[in-house]
Amino acid sequence: MPPTIQPPPTKACPAAPEHHPPAVVVRAPEAGGASRDDGTSQLLKWGSWTLAVGLLCALLTKTVFGGIGPQGPHTSSGWLALMITMMCLPFGLLLFLLGALKWIRNRRIIPHH
Repeated sequence: MPPTIQPPPTKACPAAPEHHPPAVVVRAPEAGGASRDDGTSQLLKWGSWTLAVGLLCALLTKTVFGGIGPQGPHTSSGWLALMITMMCLPFGLLLFLLGALKWIRNRRIIPHH
């Protein structure tokens, strides 16, 4: 018969002090459920700027930086401007679209007098 291994006796742990998480203060939304500063204006502003930078870089790639051939831009600055365009246009469009949808939602929630 193989020897059996017995676990060591356990000691009772003293009761852990009771821990209370810090209180969280939650402000109630203003009239109608939408707060006045919910980030809508920032989304619209930065989405517009990002789209504008993307469009400017696309225009510069096509005109000033040598144009775009079948294998891509002809210059290094054209490639850089194309990469910036390809980053700014989708991201700016999504920012602007989210801001526009939030603006439409806020118009429905907050009644105008």
